[in-house]
Amino acid sequence: MPHIKTELPGPRTRDLLARDAMVVAPCYPRDYPFAMSHGRGAEVWDVDGNRFLDFAAGIAVCSTGHSHPAVVEAVRQAAGRFLHISSDYWHEAQVRLAERLAELAPMKEPVMSFFAQSGTESVEAALKLARFASGRSRFIGFLGGFHGRTMGSLAFTSSKYTQQRGYFPVMPGVTHVPYPNEFRPIFAGADQGRAVLRYIEEVLFAGNLPASEVAAILVEPILGEGGYVVPPDGFLGGLRELCDRHGMLLIFDEVQSGIGRTGRMFACEHWDVVPDIMTLSKGLGSGLPIGAMVAKRTIMQKWSRGAHGNTFGGNPLCCAAALATLDLVEDAYAQNAATVGAYFMRRLGALAAGSPVIGEVRGRGLMIGMELVTDRTGNAPARRLCDTLVTRAFHNGLLLLSCGASTVRFMPPLMITNSDVDEAMALLKISLAEALVDAGAA
Repeated sequence: MPHIKTELPGPRTRDLLARDAMVVAPCYPRDYPFAMSHGRGAEVWDVDGNRFLDFAAGIAVCSTGHSHPAVVEAVRQAAGRFLHISSDYWHEAQVRLAERLAELAPMKEPVMSFFAQSGTESVEAALKLARFASGRSRFIGFLGGFHGRTMGSLAFTSSKYTQQRGYFPVMPGVTHVPYPNEFRPIFAGADQGRAVLRYIEEVLFAGNLPASEVAAILVEPILGEGGYVVPPDGFLGGLRELCDRHGMLLIFDEVQSGIGRTGRMFACEHWDVVPDIMTLSKGLGSGLPIGAMVAKRTIMQKWSRGAHGNTFGGNPLCCAAALATLDLVEDAYAQNAATVGAYFMRRLGALAAGSPVIGEVRGRGLMIGMELVTDRTGNAPARRLCDTLVTRAFHNGLLLLSCGASTVRFMPPLMITNSDVDEAMALLKISLAEALVDAGAA
């Protein structure tokens, strides 16, 4: 079990935070004072020697766990050869990584990859390609979506208005529609996915947004920062049909949901829906900064020389880490995410059955959300309770993050075991009981 040897934050952490406050930008959205020293697998230690169970994984980045030996060795070998060559030239690891992504991609036809350093850069590349290839300038995005913080991707991001506040105008031409959420429905009717599709077709295209000007629809197959919302069956397929009917491209943002996170290599595979373009990052490099925009070859080949570029994209160390990661995920960890994720969902479901403040447990694989409510009658968000629970969990030795209106999200490394889940559940129960007292909701 996690043990706390010093108070939190401890003296070394307090010293580090004080130094940080003088020299590091204050804009980072930090939730609690965790100062990491080192980590192995799903365990991490702070600079004061306290051990924690990590169910945040660097925001779903450390897919194979902290410092997996195979990833570390791959990076070590790559570092011994050369540290950098710009994308003006070629190297084996980048070509091999593109080949591996072509083997794994869900498009069911030849694809090509463009490499970047992050999710937002991958989304920017997708947007530029969609405009260039289609000759169209407008897009459709979804309320609750998160696609990054650079000016193009920020135009789509709407999980919190704090991310756009102060930056208007962002890239023009983006129209937002609701993401189908059956827990908190917006439209009338039982099928929220079908209702959203009808809204696009019968309202937007009828009087507000010319379909002939829309380059692409950008969507997360499972909503991430917006609340870990799983769309209803038929929704992604409906988007595919809509795009085909109007000559639009379909872009799946798999930055958080991809690379085995949901028990499949890519979340869209749960519904067997094929995108035209896909963005990847986070778990692709097991912690090293790498992103990829993967597109059908017929689309990518429309880009001309110099139409886009990235100095550090395809860095040899990051490519080595990504290749080792893909091997581990494909060989075992995606299946482990499915198996252990199902066990975790059952444990959380049992907890929810006995707790009136847990409105819903949802997810796929090890991308799981637990929605907290003030009451189940109207599913009113319990924002204060959610924040308090995340903080209490930290003090008890469990690292968590929140998302959406009042969702605790669980995104541990894909290599966790049932015993790790049992440990997390014990800490979660203690933390929830304490949070209920703190929030005055007991």
